[in-house]
Amino acid sequence: MNRKENCFLNEDCIEGCKKHIKDNSVDLIVTDPPYGINGHTLHKHYNRKEGYVLDGYIEIPQNEYPQFSEQWIKQAERILKPGGSIYIVSGYTHLIDILNALRKTKLKEINHIIWKYNFGVFTKNKFVTSHYHLLYYCKPGAKPTFNTYCRYGQNERDGGNGSLNYLDREDVWIINREYKPGKIKNKNELPTNLLTKIIQYSSRESDVVCDLFLGGFSTARIAVGLNRIAWGFELSASAYKHGMNEFSRVKKGALLQTLRKPEGGKLVNQGIRWSRKDLEEIAEKYDKLYQSSKLKRQSIDILSEELGRGYFSILNALKKMGR
Repeated sequence: MNRKENCFLNEDCIEGCKKHIKDNSVDLIVTDPPYGINGHTLHKHYNRKEGYVLDGYIEIPQNEYPQFSEQWIKQAERILKPGGSIYIVSGYTHLIDILNALRKTKLKEINHIIWKYNFGVFTKNKFVTSHYHLLYYCKPGAKPTFNTYCRYGQNERDGGNGSLNYLDREDVWIINREYKPGKIKNKNELPTNLLTKIIQYSSRESDVVCDLFLGGFSTARIAVGLNRIAWGFELSASAYKHGMNEFSRVKKGALLQTLRKPEGGKLVNQGIRWSRKDLEEIAEKYDKLYQSSKLKRQSIDILSEELGRGYFSILNALKKMGR
């Protein structure tokens, strides 16, 4: 595949990766593999009419799921660049199979994120299932891309003076599914807000974003809308045809103008070691600010903006100086 061109193939991803993608070629993988739980009958649990849901969903038999997971995750590991990231969406039924497959690779776990959504499988005799697991791993060998301040600045606060950046990066994400009445859709499409968040944090413009199970082509559409290159595979002929038709309407980079702009200065000195002179100067500046305001957080926020360093970096420096 050409790194400068989008490419989608109506093929099995395991064999497709072997034939078409070289080692260390992909910057980010975001994918939602088959359920392995008779996914073609899910409408019975979700109380959903299937008239607008694409047919041709290809399921994986439960007894084949462990081997299937090992095979496609092995290919994902191979095609990822060193420092590349992978996000895998999973329910709980086959979570153990995916985790076991990941443990047989050299991929490193970064976060086990919980994605909480708005409507789940209704039950009477047990708790309602209303979340998925989002497994975030990276390939060793280079520093992973993680754009810490791509969505919220270091010093942005909510109404209760909490850090918006901190809240956005917690490992429980509350993101609603998208309800599309009267529209043709795939069996289970990931919401735009979820995919946008992943792609913003873990890739840069012009990076290659790959989805091994394209489904409704949501990952591909969002990636290209954010000015990335999209690759992927979809085995279902009906899903592939519909996805290609939907993708044809996407304009490269069109979503960039819709993104929230972080406020506040960049942390240009983040990670730089403090010298003794630096510590003495920051202690002196802090003392003057605190004397005038009597507010510790406000004083540190001002220093963070002025010095281009993070809040906790300054807090730790002040502790070293007995403040």
